[in-house]
Amino acid sequence: MVSTVVAGLDGSAESLAAAEWAAREAELRGLPLRLVHAREPVPEFMVQAPPARAETQHAWSERIAREAADRLRLRHPGVDVTVEQLDGLPHEVLSGTARDSGLVVLGSRGLSGIGGFLLGSVGQAVVARSEQPVVLVRAGQQASAAHTGSPAGTPFRPVVLGLDTGSPHDTVIGFAFDAALRRETGLTVVHGWNPPPSYAYALAADPGLLDELSKERAETLAEVLRPWRRRFPAVEVTERSRNGSVADHLVNASREASLLVVGRRIRRSPFGVHIGPVTHSVLHHATAPVAVVAHD
Repeated sequence: MVSTVVAGLDGSAESLAAAEWAAREAELRGLPLRLVHAREPVPEFMVQAPPARAETQHAWSERIAREAADRLRLRHPGVDVTVEQLDGLPHEVLSGTARDSGLVVLGSRGLSGIGGFLLGSVGQAVVARSEQPVVLVRAGQQASAAHTGSPAGTPFRPVVLGLDTGSPHDTVIGFAFDAALRRETGLTVVHGWNPPPSYAYALAADPGLLDELSKERAETLAEVLRPWRRRFPAVEVTERSRNGSVADHLVNASREASLLVVGRRIRRSPFGVHIGPVTHSVLHHATAPVAVVAHD
């Protein structure tokens, strides 16, 4: 259960956008917000430098965090905002805070990001390690972008959920329905599929077979969502079962979304990065904030 919303802060435009998004999420949930800044170990050349240099670095990070907290308190007076300076590597510090809070919000690429949109970044490491939901926010994603009109007070755009009907997980589905309910908006559920390879010759001989497969997939999606519709009657659900790449369908749907929700299977092997190809692609290309919800 989410008890606190945490935002990782390093002074970058991405982390400031994440902090703003996190404040709005904390406001929706009626929860406090923790701004966490990880103070990395001082490099050897700085240790040997005059003390003022390291002190200047610490003073800078403290000022950035303090000023960000002050701005958020002004814009969101109902949210209890605190600032924490924690020693350690950013991905380790933020992964640890996820266990305590239940929801971590990060910039899609901060000062520690190298190469690509997320590749090699702190965000990817936290997503891969965390067993709690992690939300990634791009720089430039303003509050108004989540709404159907320019003012932030207009209705929210729909929440989009990527769903695998072969292995649906309550944690992921429940997070998406709850997000839509809190925003008083609709939920668009996207299921992408491809015909089994064994159908290749049959489809060429009988084009109508694709229509039959499409109908079956749509019926399966409706069946998975039926109990959730009953549980969340206030959420208007739109079902999209589409042939083709699920990642492409989700990226397209994200253009009109306030939030995109995808799942990630928890893999406790200490080797490698465990995100999954669909989630990895979505994190690179989606235009809306992306919530990655881990599940067993």
